[in-house]
Amino acid sequence: MFEARSVQWDVPELAAFDGLLVGSANVFRHGGDGLRELVRLPVHAVGEATAAAASSAGFVVETCGMGGLQSVVDGLAGKSPQHLLRLAGESHLSLDLPRGITIETRVVYRIAALPMPSSLRDGLRDGGVVMLHSADAAVHFAQECDRLGLDRGAITLAALGPRIADAAGSGWRKVESAGDPRDAALLELCVRMCETND
Repeated sequence: MFEARSVQWDVPELAAFDGLLVGSANVFRHGGDGLRELVRLPVHAVGEATAAAASSAGFVVETCGMGGLQSVVDGLAGKSPQHLLRLAGESHLSLDLPRGITIETRVVYRIAALPMPSSLRDGLRDGGVVMLHSADAAVHFAQECDRLGLDRGAITLAALGPRIADAAGSGWRKVESAGDPRDAALLELCVRMCETND
């Protein structure tokens, strides 16, 4: 239901930056040729998947977070002042910057929302468990269910976090959030929901 697409962006003067702040592995999948010019900057990644994508692209990962990009930034507070280049998608969360941390943002990709495939629509006619990884995905999925006349009351949602669960709205059979914002925790929640038909 979504497709990541590259967008054109300009690479700023690297001497001004102490590192890269990255909130999605899509940065390294769709960031384009400009990434090659940034490879000497250390990466502060939101989580394991993003850190792995950075390493595969030849970057050195200095920080690997576990609870969102805000916690990564907070963890850098108190160290020497840092000016970071944030590589992001077109839709990204605002950050509350601690003292000593400044950020310049470049949008390097966008997520295009696509119509729900007929195979998924047909599979959800009798209900099912759906994983939601972002608030944008939750909103789009809910809109597509309504557009196609799918019964929210038959569908269970497993969300990566409470903000994502809230974005899906109401009327679902059940909505539950993962215990911590990691893909592994979300998959564990989904498996439990499928096994218990809960």
